[in-house]
Amino acid sequence: MKTKTLGRTEVQVPEIGLGVWQYRGGVEPLRHGIELGANLIDTAEMYRTEDVVGEAVQGMRERVFIASKVSGDHLGYDQVLRAADASLRRLGIDCIDLYQVHWPSRSTPIEETMRAMETLVDTSRIRYIGVSNFSTEELAEARAALSHHPIVSNQVLYNLRRREIERTLMPYCQRHGVTIIAYTPLDSGRLAAGRGLFSSRSAKVLQEIAEEHRKTAAQVALNWCISHDGVIAIPKSDSVTRTAENCGASDWRLSAEDMARLDQAFA
Repeated sequence: MKTKTLGRTEVQVPEIGLGVWQYRGGVEPLRHGIELGANLIDTAEMYRTEDVVGEAVQGMRERVFIASKVSGDHLGYDQVLRAADASLRRLGIDCIDLYQVHWPSRSTPIEETMRAMETLVDTSRIRYIGVSNFSTEELAEARAALSHHPIVSNQVLYNLRRREIERTLMPYCQRHGVTIIAYTPLDSGRLAAGRGLFSSRSAKVLQEIAEEHRKTAAQVALNWCISHDGVIAIPKSDSVTRTAENCGASDWRLSAEDMARLDQAFA
């Protein structure tokens, strides 16, 4: 599994991780993914999957990079600290590797939230600070609110069919060393099927490229995503077989011509 640097840290994370939103697969797909090198697992307090993640990493904690999130409803200073402590208990660990603000708040000042996040780093309850679903402007405000720890990542929706971040957010993150963690990189399974709620022409191009590389449509769609600088992806799968397929999107690259064909087909 290829890795990428997380933000401007010295930490290497896999370019394909394991998402667990609406996850029902138990521990085996997660453990299989870890064995294949997908040793980043992303969860959140609102997902209600922290317990299964904690169970999956028992005996191999040192091998796994665990990311979780504080709910957008819990962004007051004391709320953030309590939420982090509760996540640590559910995960059964002493420190969360990446703790993310799940959604920006319209009611809690970002300065208060970021002060709590820095306290969590200073007290060794988390290692790194991230955000999720932050626009370019919201990310800039959050970065400015920090005093001595950086934001290393922004987790956002990104796939072949949902490319809004390419307008301003992706260039901003690339300039400032903020890793993009792409969620729903297979468009809720539509891209894995190579068909569905997109044009027959797009599906045809996706399938053609998959056949040329002897890969699946899902692997091509994921490889397109992680071929962008500073982008990693966290597909979700409830099965061992699909998890292995997703991991097979790493260790190779689409050509520039392939990327251009996909960009045009999914424009």
